[in-house]
Amino acid sequence: MRVFKNKWFNHWARREGIADFALFQAAEEIAAGKVEANLSGCLFKKRLPRTGAGKRGGYRVLVGYKRPNADRIIFLYAFAKSEKDTISDREEAALSIVADSFVSSSEEHVAELLEANLLWEVSSYE
Repeated sequence: MRVFKNKWFNHWARREGIADFALFQAAEEIAAGKVEANLSGCLFKKRLPRTGAGKRGGYRVLVGYKRPNADRIIFLYAFAKSEKDTISDREEAALSIVADSFVSSSEEHVAELLEANLLWEVSSYE
């Protein structure tokens, strides 16, 4: 399984102090079917705990992957539960398009996105 984060998510995760290892663990849970919601198509919502706190007061992350084939998972967007309850219908529609596009992309296109620093691969190591 390869795990990625887009440019926006990479910036957000660094700002919030979320390590790649934590994202990779969340991706493993997602691949195992442990998600909070299937929003539409290839877009899923997953809880992510804050460092030193539980999932209840943590973050909500939106990821793209094609169930049950989780060869490739991408972290797209996140927000703190204290900031807002959910995303708007418009945000969901846009993120669903991005998720569908990413999971159906060729390996060559993914390599181009990595090379252009529009996408980062998440490491399973701390």
